[in-house]
Amino acid sequence: MTRKIFFSFHYERDAWRAGQIRNSDLLSPEDNVGFIDAAAWEEIKRKGDAAVEKWINEQLEGTSVTVVLIGAETSQRPWVDYEIRTSWERGNAIIGLYIHNVKDNERKTDMQGANPLDNILLTDGQPLSSVCKTYDWVNDDGRSNLGTWANEAANARVSYKGVTTLKAGTLDRHAATPSLRKSYATTGPTVINNPSGPWAQ
Repeated sequence: MTRKIFFSFHYERDAWRAGQIRNSDLLSPEDNVGFIDAAAWEEIKRKGDAAVEKWINEQLEGTSVTVVLIGAETSQRPWVDYEIRTSWERGNAIIGLYIHNVKDNERKTDMQGANPLDNILLTDGQPLSSVCKTYDWVNDDGRSNLGTWANEAANARVSYKGVTTLKAGTLDRHAATPSLRKSYATTGPTVINNPSGPWAQ
């Protein structure tokens, strides 16, 4: 079964690597969203935070899986944080996918960054990474497996009976340092207490 996938990534640093995954012929163009060219992205950003949020929310419509492409600085990016939170709260399955081993346009790899799913906590204190799987595009052969991973994640999210609400807090888009936080009101589904996560089988 084909899943419509939203790709979340650090545009400035990882656009080339993200493009390699997009162009891997694994998914038809209508089944992957979240990609935009540099000029269009700059135009949206110039309109302010509300315009960026609107674009992200529109891109997420109709998707069932969000793939977070994890590069060297992804965990520090406020818009990635927003995309992950919004994806989870609307019911999307989420997959982390390390892309630092993908070669860029200069044929260079990058250093491995922190997993942004570690930074986002469920209301029971567990990080989102405890209920969402993370893979490496190169080492885990993403070219052969992304479709399978997406289906498994979507099925696991449907059957997930654990805590689904997130703790408030997000990276501040306007702070001098990414570690500063600001309040972020979460909505999301109701809490269903069950200690087993979707990957506990």
